[in-house]
Amino acid sequence: MRLLHTSDWHLGRSFHGVGTLQAQRLFIDHLEKSVREFEVDVVLIAGDVYDRALPGVDVVGLFDEALERLTAAGAQVVVSSGNHDSATRLGFGGRILERGGVHLRTRLEDIARPVLFPLDEDGAELAVYGLPYLEPRLVAETLGAEAPTHTAVTRAALDLVRSDLAHRRSAGTVRSLVMAHTFASGGITSDSERDLSVGGVGAVPLDLFETFDYAALGHLHGQQQLSPNVRYSGSPLPYSFSEARQSKGAWLVEIGPAGLGNVRAVEWPGYRELAVLTGELEELLSDPRHEWAETAYCHITLVDPDRPTQAMERLRSRFPSTLVLVFEPAGDRQRAAQTYSQRIAQATDDVDVCCGFLDHVRSRPASESERTVLTAVLETVRSAEVER
Repeated sequence: MRLLHTSDWHLGRSFHGVGTLQAQRLFIDHLEKSVREFEVDVVLIAGDVYDRALPGVDVVGLFDEALERLTAAGAQVVVSSGNHDSATRLGFGGRILERGGVHLRTRLEDIARPVLFPLDEDGAELAVYGLPYLEPRLVAETLGAEAPTHTAVTRAALDLVRSDLAHRRSAGTVRSLVMAHTFASGGITSDSERDLSVGGVGAVPLDLFETFDYAALGHLHGQQQLSPNVRYSGSPLPYSFSEARQSKGAWLVEIGPAGLGNVRAVEWPGYRELAVLTGELEELLSDPRHEWAETAYCHITLVDPDRPTQAMERLRSRFPSTLVLVFEPAGDRQRAAQTYSQRIAQATDDVDVCCGFLDHVRSRPASESERTVLTAVLETVRSAEVER
């Protein structure tokens, strides 16, 4: 049978303040097309369906539409909850939805209750276990974990899965697939992911998943293979500029009575290109090599020694969709190496102090006209003090 491993849809998320609902609708189009083209039997969503616990009405409507389109295309859907989801809200109506081919796994009670799919006429089955996101402090006691850590609660949950799997295998051929929303050792992170623990030390050992035919992981937004049977599908859309060079899509997984078969990447075109540009302002505005970025979402780093005036306005005259602007002055200017206190200590009069402050807050020295204005203001203040 064929399964399409996806995760981290983050429906309702914005991209640096720009709404992504239209881009997410386009992703659903590509997803449905892939299900029909590859005759997919099951679509897996390994957590973070929504970007927040209380998604907007239009966002919930989009997910409802996606489920209707996927099931109409002939696929069943298995959904587990992620750290961005409200497990209770996402899991609402699960028993009823299961009758229509949508299987929700958001409760601890369902960890060892697999969704079963027939693999052949001789009774071989695929057991799909969906682990909801496990917050250690909240679930450690219930799962009987040794400690309130990600590794301990994941191990305890997978022990329940293995126990159920052993019982089923005693009665016939059963292949196994586990879905989990976690940070497995060896995974490559992106800027758009939320740390699963304070300090980002929530990684779980990869060998926890080795005994399963396939582990469909969610949480990391880059598509990656940690081992032949342990993979992240990544998010279907980029949600930070750190993902500019990532391919977005899913894994098409084949599993039969003999176990894991072919696994290959399915790529989906993006809604809009991402451009990460670095250079001096005038070069960026004039260089023909950057023409491709004129229609892209742009993250621009300016390295001019002095911060240019009206930099964002000027950049947007060529790159209208510039969303992030960073200043990192190049060179070895003395003022860049000095602290603010050191520069002010070298001031010879009040005008130098004011100009030094102006330089500090905007990374550009005062112009002659600005110095003239500051001088006039200070003279006015002094005159007023003398009159009093």
